[in-house]
Amino acid sequence: MKKLLLMSAAALLMSTGAFAQTTTIAPTTGAGHATVQIEPQYRTRIHSYITEHKIRPVQTREKIVVGATVPSEVELEVVPPDWGPSLTRYRYVYSGERVMLVDPGTRTVVQEID
Repeated sequence: MKKLLLMSAAALLMSTGAFAQTTTIAPTTGAGHATVQIEPQYRTRIHSYITEHKIRPVQTREKIVVGATVPSEVELEVVPPDWGPSLTRYRYVYSGERVMLVDPGTRTVVQEID
């Protein structure tokens, strides 16, 4: 019985590791927005896309950070479909070697993709 309990506990601990690799964010503004999940394989695709397409970072006076509003003169880019279905409602900005997801309705940065 003791062995069964130990094996069950070990299986439970191993299964929680898979959940820890998924980042879940809630948009900082707006009502009724669903939670966004970014799976590890999509993070890899995003970084590959930026590198392969030689996306140039935008230059702004102020650093673009989560929760900040992106200045109106900065063009928001369309999120490619292969970044994952949960991200296509957002736009992105590549700034300071960081990919920032932006709510296009409010121009608020909701997530930094590291």
